[in-house]
Amino acid sequence: MGLLFAIVPVFIAVCFLAVFAVIAVQAASGIAEWSRNNALPMQESPARVLAKRTEMRGGGHRHGHGLGRVRTNYYVAFELRSGERREFGVAGPEYGVLVEGDEGTLAHQGTRYHGFRRSGAKGGGGDFRLP
Repeated sequence: MGLLFAIVPVFIAVCFLAVFAVIAVQAASGIAEWSRNNALPMQESPARVLAKRTEMRGGGHRHGHGLGRVRTNYYVAFELRSGERREFGVAGPEYGVLVEGDEGTLAHQGTRYHGFRRSGAKGGGGDFRLP
């Protein structure tokens, strides 16, 4: 019984440190990506909308009373003229107006999406940029 009282606090401390370490690594990774993006120049590249996808998170039962809050993330994959493929997170309204096969100019800065300007008539034309 005495051994249990010695092990449990150590186990709790190790779990706390592990959770703190994961949070610290994630924060450092996000700051590093933000810094890399800021150091890169804004680029505009001829591109084609290759594919669209969504990712839903959340939901599930909360306290036995139905579903919880659901968050939807929107992603669009582009193919650059060079053949390189890049995927960016986009806002819901912009996701809705982009059509697979649209061709135009992709504005981006590293992994940061800044907009897509159509050049063809397939989707009715238009300039879609984040505010």
